[in-house]
Amino acid sequence: MDECSMELAFKDAETFDQLFGILQNDLTASLLNGETEDALKWFHKVNEYNVPHGKRNRGLTVMHSFRFLTDDKKTLDDGLKQAAVIGWCVEWLQAFFLVADDIMDASVTRRGQPCWYKVEGVGMKAINDAFYLESAIYALLKKHIRNQPYYVDVMELFHETTLQTITGQNLDLATAPTDRVDFSMYTMKRYKAIVKYKTAFYSFYLPVACAMYMVGIKDQEFHDAAKLILLKMGEFFQIQDDFLDCYGDPVVTGKIGTDIEDNKCSWLIVQALLLANKEQKAVLQENYGQHEADCVARVKEVYKALKLQELYANYEESSYKDVLNLIDAVNVALPKEMFYAYARKIYKRKK
Repeated sequence: MDECSMELAFKDAETFDQLFGILQNDLTASLLNGETEDALKWFHKVNEYNVPHGKRNRGLTVMHSFRFLTDDKKTLDDGLKQAAVIGWCVEWLQAFFLVADDIMDASVTRRGQPCWYKVEGVGMKAINDAFYLESAIYALLKKHIRNQPYYVDVMELFHETTLQTITGQNLDLATAPTDRVDFSMYTMKRYKAIVKYKTAFYSFYLPVACAMYMVGIKDQEFHDAAKLILLKMGEFFQIQDDFLDCYGDPVVTGKIGTDIEDNKCSWLIVQALLLANKEQKAVLQENYGQHEADCVARVKEVYKALKLQELYANYEESSYKDVLNLIDAVNVALPKEMFYAYARKIYKRKK
């Protein structure tokens, strides 16, 4: 990234961060009265704890994509605030998914702090809080962009993406039941379906597609071209996540990995089942999905024997090249540098 690009990225991040408090107030001002004051005070805590403390990559990608897709300075200046609002809506969507996901997975930490439902005094109130976080998206879109020509397209995209992600979550939960370990569905085909629907649509396609609609790009051919690249990036990203869940430093990643304990259909276990001999498969069957530290250690011993860390390193290189080849092959008028920038950003990430 050159010095000019770094300066713009810093400026966008500054603008983005300053907007959060304003949006927080927007969500409470119109509803504040004696009857709902206690609920709104609670929701303020919900927002503050769950929305602004991630890496903010998804939200900032809306702003960065808008810059890549806009040549006209006036359009850029007028639209950056709306791009930031939509970006924060993506972050609210992320918060909604994570609060619910942590309950379903019985996770302990998120972003270096206790999961919201684990905070004292929260518990299962977090389910209602997840509903609130989703509702906040549409309140913010209505307030800030309802008069824009792209309002309906963006709103429908959020609804569509939410359904896709919920579908992916269902596939994930159905593949990894909590009462037994059943490796029969731990196939690469099922794994890729989970990744595509649970992660790739909302993490990669949604932010870029929002910016495309903002600048008037509605042609399905353009969206299909972007989607092909971005869903591949999303798959690459999730496989990195699976690797980091097992081998990443919790101090760096901000969470304690529990994929083995949670019986998750992760890239590592799918690869292990493809490579393992009969004895190794028996060890995996007996120990995967168990919460005892000894069981987790035995699974990791099999991973080590199968050299999964080396396999991952080779995959990362080949998958990155695949993404670059997809970008090179784009034959519609979309800026290739935008896609190159996002690919470089996730390559060899540590968190």
